[in-house]
Amino acid sequence: MADLFTHILIGYTLAIVFSWRYEWISYPFVTAVMIGSTLPDLNRIDLVLPEETISVLLGLPFTWSPLHRVGGTLLIVCIGALLVPNAYRRVVFVLLSVGASSHYVLDLLLYKPSGITSPLLWPFVTHGLVVDGLYLSTDRWPVIAAAVLASLVWVVDRRLMHTDPDA
Repeated sequence: MADLFTHILIGYTLAIVFSWRYEWISYPFVTAVMIGSTLPDLNRIDLVLPEETISVLLGLPFTWSPLHRVGGTLLIVCIGALLVPNAYRRVVFVLLSVGASSHYVLDLLLYKPSGITSPLLWPFVTHGLVVDGLYLSTDRWPVIAAAVLASLVWVVDRRLMHTDPDA
């Protein structure tokens, strides 16, 4: 999987490019896309709260894995949209979804030795997808490429699009 920074950079790049077309996407909304691009990796909360600890506390089997599936991410996106004022809920829902979608696209490009992804589309599809993949999770070039792309978009946005950073 591309590391978290790569997901954030790609989310930033997409949001800025979309803001050129849709003027209502201001910098706070760019942040919403960037946050959305990190949501599927909330399953890494296991590093802080291990599944075994939660299982013991609840007395039930427990796993964080569904958070890195479309169904779990959709639930988190809905919760995120409910945390903003009513006037912004639809916009935030869409932008969080765009960010999360970019995360899944990057994850689908990841090379798996078996050639089959984890069931990312659960609960809609319960099996993995067959994907060749472009890079390994240990490769560093995806973050370098994302940083170069984000830098170019930043320069174009600041210099050529004449945006006001205080807007």
